[in-house]
Amino acid sequence: MTIPHMAGDPASRIIGYAPGVFDLFHVGHLNLLRQARSHCDHLVAGVFVDEVAARKGNPPVVPLHERLEIVRSVKYVDEAVADATPGMMEAWRQIGFHRLFTGEDSQGTSDGAQWQREVGGVGVEVVYLPYTTDVSSTTLRRKLQLLLGPDETP
Repeated sequence: MTIPHMAGDPASRIIGYAPGVFDLFHVGHLNLLRQARSHCDHLVAGVFVDEVAARKGNPPVVPLHERLEIVRSVKYVDEAVADATPGMMEAWRQIGFHRLFTGEDSQGTSDGAQWQREVGGVGVEVVYLPYTTDVSSTTLRRKLQLLLGPDETP
């Protein structure tokens, strides 16, 4: 990961961090990034590497370099980085973000509580953004499985 390069006085700018797998990129991802950018001056999107993504659920369908390119192309994202960190504190040490953005669906979960404990102690605000209903990479995978049939994997 890299430390964001910003014009002006970096001390007065709010750096936001939005981590995610961003597999099978959909409107829910776009909404999260749009909303996150409206709450900071510089948005860094952390794209989980395959090993981290697999620990969070299904292994990604789209390769990391393609997911990074897609996320980098979103106009709300100032910088996209591959995130291989074992926890949010390591990501915070590398980036120095002030706000951590995640979907409200992680509020009250073990991941959400862990992130709150990890970075809340260093003054990072964890911001839970509205979840886009009826769309997720998991839902898209299921729909693809129905279209392809049980013997093929999406």
